[in-house]
Amino acid sequence: MMTPFFAGGAQAAPCPRGPSPHDTPLVPIACVPAVDAKATPFRYARPLAKGGPITIENENVRAWLGDAPAQVRETCNQLLAEVEAMRTEQTIYPPQGDILNALAWTGPADVRVVILGQDPYHGPGQAMGLSFSVHAGCKLPPSLRNIYKELVADLGCDMPATGDLSNWARQGVLLLNTTLTVREHAANSHAKLGWRKVTDYVVRRCCELPQPVVFLAWGAHAIRLVGDAMAATGANVPGSNKFCLASTHPSPLSATRTAKDVCAFMGSQPFSRANRLLVDAGAEPIDWARVG
Repeated sequence: MMTPFFAGGAQAAPCPRGPSPHDTPLVPIACVPAVDAKATPFRYARPLAKGGPITIENENVRAWLGDAPAQVRETCNQLLAEVEAMRTEQTIYPPQGDILNALAWTGPADVRVVILGQDPYHGPGQAMGLSFSVHAGCKLPPSLRNIYKELVADLGCDMPATGDLSNWARQGVLLLNTTLTVREHAANSHAKLGWRKVTDYVVRRCCELPQPVVFLAWGAHAIRLVGDAMAATGANVPGSNKFCLASTHPSPLSATRTAKDVCAFMGSQPFSRANRLLVDAGAEPIDWARVG
């Protein structure tokens, strides 16, 4: 049921209407030095032998996946290798070294907000491994344009000059697509590839983190995923410090429309509301106006 909720499964107040990481590691982690996650978001080395392990050189990715169930780690290994092989015959986004950027830029201990997307942008030069984000200099995709419109209306800040959301990631906003790759000009083309085994684990892990976490669930796909994860982990019980703010998706097709039990994205004030929840729970707010 697509019902907006805060902690403990309690119904959320109506949307405002104003202006609106086992025994076998995923990778041979111990054999590589830690790197600056902020300077080098994610890198992996091709296995020396066919079918060999992929080397992760990012401490945040190791923190997310190093203790993950074996099936999750094996799936991630397999999909990274499979996608690389597929690139010989088709164009796939994002670039191979950017696939795990969401996990690389924002470690588990740093997560304060989670924003879920479905799959990467499928146009040339757009996808950078962070949901809704595009490289600086790229034309803003329609959904991101609406996100910025709501940001300005909600916070009274200036319209951001770039679509690069990496500064949000640096502050603890996990920008995670539930499918991590896509074929050029073919939305949802990798939806059945198997990435959900990895990303569902990450979302559940977010529900089990000790610190307060706010999920911004935009659209039925995200709302269902977050609701299921919170229920499965017990994060929807009274007194939980996990929160969900739900609305329709910022796509122009749905941004101004309400859905059953869900308010429209435009006018939902997700940024100020998320910050109020964080502050009330004793956490630092996000400087949403700082992008790029």
